[in-house]
Amino acid sequence: MGISYNASNQTFHLQANGTSYVMQIVRDRYLAHIYWGKKIRSSNLSNPLQFVDRAFSPNPDPSDRTFSLDTLPQEYPAYGNTDFRSPAYQVQLENGSTITDLRYRNHQIFKGKPKLDGLPATYVESEDEAETLEIVLEDDLIGLQVILSYTAYDKLDVITRTVRFLNNGKEDLKLLRTLSMNVDFRDSEFELMQLSGAWGRERQIERRPLVVGNQSIESRRGASSHQQNPFLALLRKGTDEDHGEVYGLNLVYSGNFLAQVEVDQYKGARVSLGLNPFDFTWLLQPGESFQTPEVVMVYSASGLGQMSRTYHKLYRSRLCRGNFRDKERPILINNWEATYFDFNAEKIESIAKTGKELGIELFVLDDGWFGKRDDDMSSLGDWFVDKNKLPNGLEDLVERVRSMDMQFGLWFEPEMISVDSDLYRMHPDWCLHVPNRNRSEGRNQLILDYSRKEVCDAVVKMVSGILSSAPITYVKWDMNRHMTEIGSAVLPPERQRETAHRYMLGLYRVMEEITTAFPHVLFESCSGGGGRFDPGILYYMPQTWTSDNTDAVSRLKIQFGTSMVYPAISMGAHVSAVPNHQVHRITSLEMRGHVAMAGNFGYELDLTKLTEDEKELVKEQVIAYKQIRHLIQFGEFYRLLSPFEGNETAWMFVSEDKREAFVAYFRVLAEANAPFATIKLKGLNPELDYQMTENGKIYGGDELMYSGLLVPELHGDFQSVIWRLKAQD
Repeated sequence: MGISYNASNQTFHLQANGTSYVMQIVRDRYLAHIYWGKKIRSSNLSNPLQFVDRAFSPNPDPSDRTFSLDTLPQEYPAYGNTDFRSPAYQVQLENGSTITDLRYRNHQIFKGKPKLDGLPATYVESEDEAETLEIVLEDDLIGLQVILSYTAYDKLDVITRTVRFLNNGKEDLKLLRTLSMNVDFRDSEFELMQLSGAWGRERQIERRPLVVGNQSIESRRGASSHQQNPFLALLRKGTDEDHGEVYGLNLVYSGNFLAQVEVDQYKGARVSLGLNPFDFTWLLQPGESFQTPEVVMVYSASGLGQMSRTYHKLYRSRLCRGNFRDKERPILINNWEATYFDFNAEKIESIAKTGKELGIELFVLDDGWFGKRDDDMSSLGDWFVDKNKLPNGLEDLVERVRSMDMQFGLWFEPEMISVDSDLYRMHPDWCLHVPNRNRSEGRNQLILDYSRKEVCDAVVKMVSGILSSAPITYVKWDMNRHMTEIGSAVLPPERQRETAHRYMLGLYRVMEEITTAFPHVLFESCSGGGGRFDPGILYYMPQTWTSDNTDAVSRLKIQFGTSMVYPAISMGAHVSAVPNHQVHRITSLEMRGHVAMAGNFGYELDLTKLTEDEKELVKEQVIAYKQIRHLIQFGEFYRLLSPFEGNETAWMFVSEDKREAFVAYFRVLAEANAPFATIKLKGLNPELDYQMTENGKIYGGDELMYSGLLVPELHGDFQSVIWRLKAQD
């Protein structure tokens, strides 16, 4: 297990649980990729690299026409030195040229996993959990060192990768492209999976065969975005939930990214992922270094389900941090869709009181409590209480809610500033902007320049002041527009294209300081819903509002797609009113509850307007969720039927010891004279018998998985049914 180096054939062999990753130093110290896949005991090069003379593939050494970087599977390739494919990096010298030549210099292998300076990353809690390999590549002519870092987890099929650039030369270097990883597969018999969409329909599963040429997904929005998630997977053809090889790649970053696959002339597939080089440069002066974000690489030999469960376990336990990492999350009621900006202390208190009567544990006050915020036209940046709405202040309202034995949470949007705000009038240069150009607005707001230390310090002070003023135990951290006119008033011209990345570094610093100072607060990230649902944010805030679209039918696809990478404990999922405010669909309260139970459960409506029957059903849902909360938030997740493939959706959660399970089935539209529906369960122990809570009957785990479970007859559109299973001794 772990990482080894074989000096006789100059190979590096990384073993992570059930996967192997092999590299080799070839010819004049070039680093080549050999293998990534199912674990092998040793690497004796049974499938060695082949070197032949290929037409129109130039040769670094003119005396050897069989060797060209254009045909070599590489670990970290450059462009222009005989390789014509997309490079992993590009550096510009003072003379204007962009030719570099990295060769192996040395390496070290050590236990554990080092932290990344200023960036989120997965971690270990003991050195025995993982081993790390650092390979130093060097361009002797210009004094550039590039350190490739690989960490192999012992108990998970996970290898992480990062890159660090060091300028040990005497001249300034300009980094034009700094991707975090590259893998050159020797074939391209894959399908590409990505998670794409838009506001209100995030992380829809897209799957397509690879073709010759370049296929890519990216964000240029200054955020990981609703439109594309910083994830891609390569799937062997025919792969499904339970069968086939999957290679998953996920960038631990929240800003602009590029993920691409290039199929070359010989049908090899080059996959790479990292910071988007579009509109990016970084001036690297002598003695300076630059660190790229981490990529989490997951291999599965048993289909998409196993890939997902690997990501889930890693992110739950070795990405998320803090007091709430291993704690059950509270059931909440949020007032946004109940009141929007129109509320006062009495209205809030009435919603909270009803929530308490129904068993809800946390009240969250959303947008509109600060400045003069009666609509979305003003006051972002003015983080002081609106005394017109809350005349006795925030402390009084918090005390009223907490006196009911409920927790209190608060909404912020700390990255934004309204033109109509005291903060903007005082500091009009604190927003991202370009001199003499229009300042475009989104949702009537601009973006604070988090690349500036004084701006970050001011935000930390303002937010900390509010959180210190009352016993607040939850924060919803929102971000409701993407970057335009990306420039900073304090950066020199040669560093202006660093602004977007410096913004992210500033944001991570602010989040680190605030979450560290308030460890008792549960932070939930939001960006117009799921516009920044990525591993970078999860490092600081262990859950994310999955989507502003709370329609139960829409959420089937949104939550199903999100589950490809992100665990249920990271997903905020609420029951809202009908007709739904986003799609105007009417679904039953029962179905809305069943869908929302597949994440961090809550409500987003006016509880005081529910009928007595509806309140009784909400009370039952709250009781039911409390009974299965440990399963949802810490169990293993299995997808049974896909909403992307038909009219039905089903999923289930199984405890780690296989003794408990929760199953949910959903049918969108009714069908006349329909066939009977059966679902085959997964993840149970075939040797155990399980009692079904709903009817008391006992079934074998093998029977439930292989013969299946009959879905009862359902009437009408938008129907759902749930089952709970407990193993019998």
